[in-house]
Amino acid sequence: MKSVAGLSLFIYNLSMNDEEKPLEWIGSSHKDLMALPSDVRRLFGYALSLAQVGDQHDAAKVLKGFGGAGVIEVVEDDVGGTYRAVYTVKFKEAVFVLHCFQKKSKRGIATPKEDMDIIRARLKVAEAFAKELRNEKTAY
Repeated sequence: MKSVAGLSLFIYNLSMNDEEKPLEWIGSSHKDLMALPSDVRRLFGYALSLAQVGDQHDAAKVLKGFGGAGVIEVVEDDVGGTYRAVYTVKFKEAVFVLHCFQKKSKRGIATPKEDMDIIRARLKVAEAFAKELRNEKTAY
């Protein structure tokens, strides 16, 4: 019975990989992620891997101010503070990581305006990149 369950799991994992979206890093988001504490990086990495297969981590929520469910924020508290990773699943071509940062504002839970501006600008870059990827696919 154990081998049957193992085989089922293998088949499930194999089919999941066929539908996995690539991960694309916009701006300094990868470098910024790597500067965060290891436990935070691990959680954000797991959340991003779930997004690649169409799932969502429990700590992931829609980021307000972007007109829909396409921009997602993952928030993690650590002894060093509160950290956030923002990505978009708006485009079928890839999951685009827009911003990773430590929230420094002591007032409220809202994402600071400076960070929202970065996210907006990088979302525009991601949209152009997705369009390029789409055009490359149709050219072949």
